[in-house]
Amino acid sequence: MDPVLISVLARRFESIARRMQHTLVRSARSGVISSGHDCSCCVLSKRAELLSVAQTIPIHVMAGADAMARSMAVLHPELRRGDAFLHNSPHLGGTHAADFTVLVPVVDEAGGHRFTVLAKAHQADIGNARPTTYMAEAPDIYAEGALIFPAVHIEREYRLVEDIVRIGMARIRAPEQWRGDLLALIGAARTGESELRALAADYGWSPLVDFAAAWLDRSEQRMRDVIAGLPAGTAHGESRHDPFPGTPADGVLVRAGVAIDPAAETITVDLRDNPDVLPCGLNLSEATARASALIGVFNGIGRDVPANAGSIRRVRVCLREGCVVGVPPREASCSVATTNLADRVVNAVHRAMASLSPDLGMAEVGAIEGPAGAVISGRDPRHRGRSYVNQLALADTGGAAGPREDAWLTMGNACTAGMWTLDSVEASELKYPLRVWERRLAADTEGAGQFRGAPACRLTFGPVGGAMRLAYASDGCVNAARGVRGGTAGAPAGQWLHREAGGIEALPAVGDLEVAPGETVTASTAGGGGYGEPHERDPQRVCADVREGYMSVTRAEQVYGVACEANGTLDPTRTARLRKRSSRPPDAARG
Repeated sequence: MDPVLISVLARRFESIARRMQHTLVRSARSGVISSGHDCSCCVLSKRAELLSVAQTIPIHVMAGADAMARSMAVLHPELRRGDAFLHNSPHLGGTHAADFTVLVPVVDEAGGHRFTVLAKAHQADIGNARPTTYMAEAPDIYAEGALIFPAVHIEREYRLVEDIVRIGMARIRAPEQWRGDLLALIGAARTGESELRALAADYGWSPLVDFAAAWLDRSEQRMRDVIAGLPAGTAHGESRHDPFPGTPADGVLVRAGVAIDPAAETITVDLRDNPDVLPCGLNLSEATARASALIGVFNGIGRDVPANAGSIRRVRVCLREGCVVGVPPREASCSVATTNLADRVVNAVHRAMASLSPDLGMAEVGAIEGPAGAVISGRDPRHRGRSYVNQLALADTGGAAGPREDAWLTMGNACTAGMWTLDSVEASELKYPLRVWERRLAADTEGAGQFRGAPACRLTFGPVGGAMRLAYASDGCVNAARGVRGGTAGAPAGQWLHREAGGIEALPAVGDLEVAPGETVTASTAGGGGYGEPHERDPQRVCADVREGYMSVTRAEQVYGVACEANGTLDPTRTARLRKRSSRPPDAARG
C-alpha cells in the first residue's frame, strides 16, 4: 500500500478516536469524566485488533479492548447496523467493573462487519454495596455488589434498550447523572461509527481494511527495529504494595521478569512468580495485568512507537491463572484493578529494564493518591438535598524520572500516564458541596537523581453545608516510589483528618468515613522516584528547581552538592568544592 496513503489514513483514524473522546468529555455529566477525563476511546479492526487511540488512559486500552470486542462478536454472532453493546465484565476483557464500555460494530451497507469502535469511562457509581467504585475490602465479586453487563444490547436499530437503563437507574445513587454518562458513552461510540462511515464514503471499505493490515504491519516493524537496537539481557524487578485489608502484614511484593531478545526482536514480561489471588479488591483482571506489563515496556523503551496491536505483537506477557496479577477466577474481586497493583507491575517492569541499561526503564511512579482521588457522596444542601456521587481528581503528581529527562509533574499513577487530568478547584466547588482550602506542591519531596522525580502535592478540603462521605484506597504511605541507578525515593504519601474540635487523626490505607461540616481532610500525594546519581545532575537544573520552589537551598546543597542562593543563582566555585568532597550524597533527610 502507498506509504503516503498509510500516513494519511493513520491520521484520519486517529482523528476519529479523538472526536469520540471529545464527544464523551463534553457531554458527560459526572466530574470524573467531564473534568477528570477518566475515559478512553479507540478503533479496532473486525478481528478485534487495536488500531488507533485518542489521548487515552493506557490501562483502559493497551489490553482488554481487543478481548471485549471479541467477546461481543462471540456472544452476538449476528452483528447488525444500529447495534450497541454495554460491557464492563472484568472476566470478559473488562478492566474493572467501574469502567463501563460501549462497543458499536461498524457495519457496511451489505451487512458486513468492518470495524468496531469502543468508548470507555469510569463511572461515579456502579451500584456497589457502598458509595464507591473502589471496593478495596471486598473479599469477592459478590460482596462488591456492582452491576455487571457482559456485552448486553444497550441499543437495537439505534434505539435505546430502556429495560437495561431502568436496571441501572434502580441501583444507582445519582441515577440521572449515570443515565447522562451512559448516553455520553453511546454518543461517543456513534460519533466513531459516523466518522468511519464518512471515511469509507471517501475511500471505500476495502482500502480501509487494507490500510488496517498495512498500518499494523508497519507498527510491528517499527517495534522490531527498536528492539533490535536494545541490549540483550534478562532482569527482574520488584515493587511492594503497602499492607492492606486482605493482604499479608508486609504488603504485596510484585515481581516482573523482563527478557529482551534483540535477535528475535521480542520482549517478554513474566508475571507468573507472584502470589495467588487475595480476598480483597486488589486482584488484577487479565486485561489490567497484560496492560500494566505493556505500559511498563512502552515507558521503558523510551522510543516513539505507535501503541497498537502491531507493536504489541512483539511483546509477550506471561500470566498465571489464579495469580493476583494474572488471570483471576470468576469470583475474585478486581474492584481496584486499574490502579494499586497495576501500578506496582508497571514499576517492577520499569526497574527491571533500568537495570539492563542506563538508557532504559524509569524510576518508580508515585502510588495512588488516596483521599485526593476519593469517591465523595452525600446530599447537596444547595439543591434541596439532591444525592451526589463523584470521584475526585484534585491532586496527583507522582511522576517518575527517566534516563533522559525529569519526571512529568502530573503523571499521576503509573497506569493513567498523565491522561487523567486534575480537576479544576473552582469547578469542583461549584458542582459539589465542598471547599478546597489548599492545593500546592510540597518542597523537598521529589526523588533525587540526575533526573528528578515529581514533587508531592498537598491538598486540604472539606464539606460545605452538610456531611460528606469519603471512600478511598491509597498506597505508597509505607512503600514510597523508589529511584533507580542511584536515584533516591520520593516522599511517601499520607492522609489525615482534622477534627472540628481540634486534633489531627491519621487515616488508614483504606478509608470509608463521614466528614462533618467544619472538618477537613489533608492528603499528601507521593513523590516520584529519581533516575541516576543526584551529584550528576546539571547544577543549573538544581538552581531552577530552587527558583521554582520545588526544593530548598539546603536540600540542593546536601543532596545534589549544588550551592545556590535563595533566588536560584548558582555559586559555581562552592558547587565544585561540594561535589569534589563527595561523589555520592549522604542519605539526607528531607527538608
